[in-house]
Amino acid sequence: MLIRRESGDDAAVIRAVTDAAFARPVEAGLVDELRAGPAWIPALSLVATTPDGEVIGHVVCTRAHVNEAPVLALGPLSVRPDRQRAGVGSALVHTVLGASDALGEPMVVLLGDPGYYQRFGFRLSSAYGIRPAVADWEPFLQVRALAGYQPSVRGGFRYAEPFDRT
Repeated sequence: MLIRRESGDDAAVIRAVTDAAFARPVEAGLVDELRAGPAWIPALSLVATTPDGEVIGHVVCTRAHVNEAPVLALGPLSVRPDRQRAGVGSALVHTVLGASDALGEPMVVLLGDPGYYQRFGFRLSSAYGIRPAVADWEPFLQVRALAGYQPSVRGGFRYAEPFDRT
């Protein structure tokens, strides 16, 4: 498996992988909307490929905010169903966290299963003084501090605007 940045030819196959992974069109449409907007960070849209170049997974981090401080939001993370539970998702998460850290970002925030994401160093957002935009998200909103982390970044978290429509 190889992890590389998304190229200009990957949008359609990323849509297909995301559709298959989630079995509903919302997430694939979200990726398309994010790609078209100001929150998109091309260096943090990564694909996993087979040795022959077939795309089997995708992860993206986009610009989000805690109060007015810029942070990253991870997701969607998509792996083709026939490649799930084979380490593809883990490889994508490790790689996007490393790339985010190399860019000097302070933290990555996501909504997800704490049982899965704690292996990557994510902790519940409340441990960092970060509140979700929706109260029901509290048990699932998680933060991974990076080298650029500043403890003064606290308060309300908000995703990029396209997430508001999902």
